[in-house]
Amino acid sequence: MNHVLTEIDGPLAIITLNRPDKHNAFDDAFIADLTNHLEAIDLQIDVRVVVISAIGKSFSAGADLNWMKRVAAYSRAENERDAMALAKLMKTLHGLSKPTIARVHAPAFGGGVGLVACCDMAVGTHDAAFCLSEVKLGLIPAVISPYVIAAIGPRAAHRYFLTAERFDAGEAYRLGLLSDLANSEDELDEKIERLINALLLAGPESIREAKLLIDVVADRAIDDALIAETAERIARVRVSAEGQEGLQAFLAKRSAAWVPPPPLSLDEANESNEPSKA
Repeated sequence: MNHVLTEIDGPLAIITLNRPDKHNAFDDAFIADLTNHLEAIDLQIDVRVVVISAIGKSFSAGADLNWMKRVAAYSRAENERDAMALAKLMKTLHGLSKPTIARVHAPAFGGGVGLVACCDMAVGTHDAAFCLSEVKLGLIPAVISPYVIAAIGPRAAHRYFLTAERFDAGEAYRLGLLSDLANSEDELDEKIERLINALLLAGPESIREAKLLIDVVADRAIDDALIAETAERIARVRVSAEGQEGLQAFLAKRSAAWVPPPPLSLDEANESNEPSKA
């Protein structure tokens, strides 16, 4: 069985965690597989949005028990190499050039919380729950910490890193880990579809540049260096091919080249399927 699946539908890629019997828990092979799928998708120019989804009763339970048993016997150097593989996965997902949306239909623990935090957006149902339980095992959520702290803030991290309390989808939404809440999986998919459609109206290069901009600006002092850098970035983007196309499209009151055509209405679809009378 493939534990990670990729489905591409036009500009959309859906990467699915497919280890339901293990609650989509991580082991070294799973981490390598997911990293490879993400790297491959990032190279596909036609893919413009990536959704991270999961099958089963959990989004991800974090570390796999058998993997933890193996790691328990590792030396410090072996542990560091092992941790770097997980760090590469998180960095790859966070740094993807395409916008990412986590579809969180169920609980996410440990590294699963890290995956959610690494995505640009995350939508969850009320069945989703979250826990950073590492301290209960005498460990710390070190590798995922940069992304989780960026998502929920240091104050909330103090509580949930130190107490290992489980928190629900409502709290995750309040903290910013989830971007939106849905009352059912049908509504979850509807909300994600709306996000996808909004993202497809934006220039692919401007999306990439905007993601980089957030990383550069976040938590930096507003000084002359930052001001100069932001001015340089917008100047560079304005004169780029995509920037010029966007400006010209706006001034001409037409759709930009990257905007997908609207879907056919039911009547139009039926009409296009009718045999020619010529």
